[in-house]
Amino acid sequence: MARDNLNDIRAFLAVARAASFTRAAAQLDVSQSALSHTIRGLEARLGVRLLTRTTRSVAPTEAGERLLRTLGPHFDGIDAELAALNALRDKPAGTIRITAGEHAAETVVWPAMARLLPDHPDIHVELIVDNGLTDIVAERFDAGVRLGEQVAQDMLALRIGPDLRMAVVGAPAYFARRPAPRTPEDLTAHNCINLRLPTYGGLYAWEFRKGERELKVRVEGQAVFNNLALRRHAAVVGVGLACLPEDQVQAELEDGRLVRVLADWCSTYAGYHLYYPSRRQPTPAFTALLEAMRHRTGLA
Repeated sequence: MARDNLNDIRAFLAVARAASFTRAAAQLDVSQSALSHTIRGLEARLGVRLLTRTTRSVAPTEAGERLLRTLGPHFDGIDAELAALNALRDKPAGTIRITAGEHAAETVVWPAMARLLPDHPDIHVELIVDNGLTDIVAERFDAGVRLGEQVAQDMLALRIGPDLRMAVVGAPAYFARRPAPRTPEDLTAHNCINLRLPTYGGLYAWEFRKGERELKVRVEGQAVFNNLALRRHAAVVGVGLACLPEDQVQAELEDGRLVRVLADWCSTYAGYHLYYPSRRQPTPAFTALLEAMRHRTGLA
């Protein structure tokens, strides 16, 4: 019974932190129905309701909050100590879960994984591509990747990429039909390719800076995507103007398939940072990943 209680409490902590049976079931690699049955059994044995369930959300009751507050840190400590045992192995080992946006995953995280994994067969990396601002603690990720300005103050952060710059681009065929914009405000008269943001479902407002002046322009157009490659392709075939990371359109700019505009309004941003909770005790596997991802000036 005691062992069952420990496993079931771990399941409760996953649901309470994720505020979702679906997300918690995915983290625990069990079915949603099995997880729901586990929680009901735990509540029956304890004689109290731990979670309030509605059609849209899951939240701890007063008893659940107490259990989360008092036992959660102890379970986190157990997990940390078990992970630390990997330090006694001859080679770094373990699973590392990372969440990153599409661009960061392709340009920074994956190249680091490609360098790391062949030399460390006992390290496993799970990379989840998500353009939203994921709560890595609630979702049980070891680390996340964001631009420097987006990293929370209570996180440790390691720079893993160079400064970034956006580029507003369009195909020559598009500019044959419309004059090029001279200021960001001119974009309101153009057919622009929009980006749908996952966090709140809104559209990305294009950001510009020139000297001390900063602007955000909400553009309109016929096409909306949540994918970088499709926005680039739509721009190349002349659908409209796109705002994309500079490095992702460099080849098209060089061979003339795309033309850049408003370059003087596109400033640089602090590059990608890997961030993780300050209370996290890095395992040898995590330390090896940090070293593989560390940005070094002058290196690609």
